[in-house]
Amino acid sequence: MKKIFLLLAIVLFAISTEAQKQSKTSKVRFEVDGVCKMCKERIEKTVLLTKGVKFASWNVDTKELYCIYNNKKTSKQKIKQALVAAGHDTEELIATDEAYNNLDACCRYRELEKH
Repeated sequence: MKKIFLLLAIVLFAISTEAQKQSKTSKVRFEVDGVCKMCKERIEKTVLLTKGVKFASWNVDTKELYCIYNNKKTSKQKIKQALVAAGHDTEELIATDEAYNNLDACCRYRELEKH
């Protein structure tokens, strides 16, 4: 009987530990405005410098950012706030004019939208 309880305790502990590992990591995709490889480097670097982010990849053609992060250390909202501080708009947040104007001339995506 003790062996059954011990085995059951071990199995439950293993399941609990695996569930905790999985729940700490989030994967998200969202749109970030930009136009070129310099934007790609800036966007990915900004996201990777956010505490808790493990992976970031931005697609120049689709404007989609894919990232993996530890949700106990950061959040999707904090990642978006870091991006707008760097001058890149997201679908929810808009960079200040000051942050946007600090981008290189070739990276100014808002001017391209007007044409």
